[in-house]
Amino acid sequence: MGSWIFSSYLLGGSLLAGLIGSLTGLGGGVLLVPMLVLLFHVNVRYAVGASLISVIATSSGAASAYLSEGYTNLRIGMFLQVAATSGAILGAVVAEHLHAATIAIIFGAVLLYSAYLSFRRQEEAELDRPSDPLAVRLQMEGSYPVAGGWKSYRVSNVGGGFSLMLGAGTLSGLLGIGSGAVKVLAMDQLMRLPYKVSTTTSNFMIGITAAASAGIYLHQGFIDPGLTMPVMLGVFLGAFGGAKLLMAVPTKPLRIFFSFIIFIMAAEMIYSGLTGKL
Repeated sequence: MGSWIFSSYLLGGSLLAGLIGSLTGLGGGVLLVPMLVLLFHVNVRYAVGASLISVIATSSGAASAYLSEGYTNLRIGMFLQVAATSGAILGAVVAEHLHAATIAIIFGAVLLYSAYLSFRRQEEAELDRPSDPLAVRLQMEGSYPVAGGWKSYRVSNVGGGFSLMLGAGTLSGLLGIGSGAVKVLAMDQLMRLPYKVSTTTSNFMIGITAAASAGIYLHQGFIDPGLTMPVMLGVFLGAFGGAKLLMAVPTKPLRIFFSFIIFIMAAEMIYSGLTGKL
């Protein structure tokens, strides 16, 4: 296969990954790494390196659009990023002392239950609940655009969301997985943010986490410019298109799609743990 044809296929597949990553808040790496390894037979380390660069592109491409439209909550994103980064450091420190397979099975089971909760949640029934006092003190409440104007939202269980984000970062450090799924679930399930606010804020956060990891992979020589360039371009275009599409798509189909993706991730996590692949 010629290099131009190969790059064209990479561009097309990465565009799809970026589109899905932008819509769900998971980042393009959820689909990108399996695609590069299984379909294009790329070494997994180079695939992860290209994925990390693409996640930065996803965050940059989508976050700029989401910020201008008023979806992303920067105060919540920066507050929770402290927990996610601290957890990643903690996970890296204790990685040698815990069995990753057992953690993966438990984590997969939690994701399955979370996918079920996300599928059945009704945001409209929560409009009258009060905000967490800490959220009020930190001015985390906000509003986001809907058809015909803006809708205000409140923020619940800030401490629980922070704790789950710490766990998300720890799992990321332990297992080498992206924690975009747990970021969305923490904001959606515990903090009870509107789904579109959760996904857009997650998109903003994952770029910060990926930037730290990408520096390590670059130092180790696992960033291949010939591979990374079409992947990064495709993911950036897909993420920007996903940001525009998110504004027009109703919440319910997005929530169903997110639950489906989480179910697949959970099944893969449990399978990898049971078969000893982690």
